[in-house]
Amino acid sequence: MITFENISISYDGDKQVITSLHAALPNGSIHGLAGLNGSGKTTLLEAIFGLKALDNGQILWNGKPINRQSIAYLVTEPYFYHRITGREYLSLFKNKHFDTEGWNKLFGLPLEQLIDQYSTGMKKKLAILSILKLDKPIILLDEPFNGLDIETGRVLRSVLLRLKTKDKIILITSHILETLTNLCDYIHYLEDGTIRFSKGKDEFESFSKELFDRLEGRNLALINELLDE
Repeated sequence: MITFENISISYDGDKQVITSLHAALPNGSIHGLAGLNGSGKTTLLEAIFGLKALDNGQILWNGKPINRQSIAYLVTEPYFYHRITGREYLSLFKNKHFDTEGWNKLFGLPLEQLIDQYSTGMKKKLAILSILKLDKPIILLDEPFNGLDIETGRVLRSVLLRLKTKDKIILITSHILETLTNLCDYIHYLEDGTIRFSKGKDEFESFSKELFDRLEGRNLALINELLDE
C-alpha cells in the first residue's frame, strides 16, 4: 500500500501545489488521478518518484519510505536519445525474462528503425514497452493514452487490468474522465492542492454527472453572456 501522510509540495518554497494531502492506495488496484490543469497531478507523480521534494509529510510504501527502485514512471512526453533504434533503447532496461518479440506482437513497432523516424504514437508505444520491461510493483502513468490509436489503447487497458492481478499499484492521470472510469478501481479528484474526494467503481456514474454539472454550471453564465452579445 502507498500512503500519503500530510504531504505538502510547493515551487520555490512559495507557490503551494499540494497541501496537507492524505490518501491510501492499496496493492492490486488501479487508481485514476483527475483534476483541472494545474491541479497538481503531475507534481504528485513526480513526488512519488522522488523528482519533487516534499515540504512536509511523507510517502510510504508498505510502511516504509518509498524509493525509486520500486517504481516505473511513464512521463507525458518521453525523451529518447537520438540515433538509436527502438531495440537499442529497450536494451537499456534490464530484465532477462522479458519477451521483447512477444510483447512487440501487441505493439507492432519497427524495432530496428531509428527512433528519430518514429511517429508520436510509436514513441509512446516504445515508452510503454520499456515500462512493462521494468516490471516494477508500482507503476505511474502520466497521460498514457495520449497519442495511442484505438487498438493500442485497448491493448494497454487489457495489460493494465492483468497487471493489477499481480498485486501491482497503478496510478494513472488523464484529462479524459471516461478513460479513468472504464479502467480504474478508484478515482481521486485533485482540487486546490488536495484530494477533494475519492470514488469507487459503484460511484463513478454519479461522480461523473456531479462533476460535469458542476464544471458546466460554473461557466454557463459567461458562455451565455458572450454568445448573447
